[in-house]
Amino acid sequence: MDIREIDDLPKNAANYAPLTPLWFLERAAMVHPTRIAMVHGSRSYTWLQTYDRCRRLASALCKHSIGAGSIVAVIAPNIPATYEAHFGIPMSGAVINPVNIRLNASTIAFLLGHSQSSIVIVDQEFFTLAQNSLKIMKEKSQGHFNPPLLVVVADENCDPEALRYALGQGAIEYERFLESGDPDFAWKAPQDEWQSISLGYTSGTTASPKGVVLHHRGAYLMSLSNPFVWGMNEGVVYLWTLPMFHCNGGCFTWALAALCGTNICLRQVTAKGVYSAIVKHGVTRFCAAPVVLNTIVNAPSEDTILPLPHIVHVMTAGAAPPPALLLAMSRKGFRVLHTYGLSETYGPSTICARKPEWDSLLPETQARLNARQGVRSITLERLDVINTKTGEPVPADGKTIGEIVMRGNVVMKGYLKNTKASEEAFADGWFHSEDLGVKHQDGYIEIKDRSKDIIISGGENVSSVEVENSLYFHPAVLEASVVARADEQWGESPCAFVTLKPEVDKSDEQRLAEDIMKFCKSRRPAYWVPKSVVFGPLPKTATGKIQKHALRAKAKQLGPVKLSKL
Repeated sequence: MDIREIDDLPKNAANYAPLTPLWFLERAAMVHPTRIAMVHGSRSYTWLQTYDRCRRLASALCKHSIGAGSIVAVIAPNIPATYEAHFGIPMSGAVINPVNIRLNASTIAFLLGHSQSSIVIVDQEFFTLAQNSLKIMKEKSQGHFNPPLLVVVADENCDPEALRYALGQGAIEYERFLESGDPDFAWKAPQDEWQSISLGYTSGTTASPKGVVLHHRGAYLMSLSNPFVWGMNEGVVYLWTLPMFHCNGGCFTWALAALCGTNICLRQVTAKGVYSAIVKHGVTRFCAAPVVLNTIVNAPSEDTILPLPHIVHVMTAGAAPPPALLLAMSRKGFRVLHTYGLSETYGPSTICARKPEWDSLLPETQARLNARQGVRSITLERLDVINTKTGEPVPADGKTIGEIVMRGNVVMKGYLKNTKASEEAFADGWFHSEDLGVKHQDGYIEIKDRSKDIIISGGENVSSVEVENSLYFHPAVLEASVVARADEQWGESPCAFVTLKPEVDKSDEQRLAEDIMKFCKSRRPAYWVPKSVVFGPLPKTATGKIQKHALRAKAKQLGPVKLSKL
């Protein structure tokens, strides 16, 4: 059907421009040229200096024939160079590929090979990791290996020997690389906002990692959406605890330029570092996974600075935060906003929007409501929970479980070189998250599990998330994760992996396990209670997510829970 318009007025250069977050940096440099944009240890840069450095980077890349169709990988923690790469690389027309620094050499070799990255910008601490990855690529190339150019970033906070080694191996030092570029480089915005801006890889816990391709339009929209829904103000002081390599730092890399704020870099995330930055730099906002919040609330007194000098707003995502954790953060003066999203949705795309009427409720009730994943953000057009068999929306009863699906401008373009996976992810016009959840009467969604994490015990579905929430209320539990373990009687039963708080007497683990199971039984149906409890540290990803696939492997090694002879 033809769409009739009231006019015949065309788009032109005066009234239409492709959306891109790159213009945010140019504006910040003009409006606040002398305001501090970046702080890292003893170094700091203004917004004008940051803009100049990003243009130098873009110019230097272009001199090495990098442009549209090129991919530049970045293997580095939260340092100024990583932030600059989010502007400088796309300013050259290329695509940034921020790499998870906790991956092993073989996985990074796959990423660099699959993406065909032309240049690798690597922090000096991770140079040998990059080098080992390239060795693996060369060994598998059968004589057809064309190595990418290596640019190494020096950091005064690291061992200088690592830098000397990298330079001895032929790498170009990052500052020298910038000096080869033009600070007045006339970068060009993309001609089409559908043009790719970033490539990020999924964790690949069950198969090879998938390359998530994001476009300028989505990056622009999410960069404005996140600050808006979070109530961030111009000039905000933001602490980088969330890795910039994770969903481009939830698009806060570009958002901080839009807000003309100040980026405080934190190379290694510790509770002491967070508290110190709040006091020293006046940090008012940071993002962190629940595991980081757990570290903050359970930090020893010598690592904390309490009471806080001001309210500190925290955005958490990456895993469902236990209500007990949200309550503990609130009592220390942090105001936590719970969001949810995936690499495929530019990071946080739903928000547990707080309602004023919740303020009159008990703190425990507020924490439970805030632990939900919430409603769609303003730049996500559709969000629903659907029946996995019929595709129809589930009733808003808070009980019926379905798959969380999304649709809109902040959904990825697709998976790089993987048509089959892209088609599966976009089946029936929805992006399928593979997360299982419910829809409450007020329209807020709540995750109950990943589809592969649901436990089926005696034919009944058990939500590992719900069991974990109960465990976190136990006074001895620091961290907890629950997976399915084979059970001779029930088929599967919950197996709890628990890290105890440092002050807990660990001499009688059997007694502790029994006490934890008894505690859980007082709060949950009997078939939800863990039949086994394993103590020790939990394996985590670089973004703080507990690696359930590793725990499932451990549970498998334990063998089935034996049928009771009583």
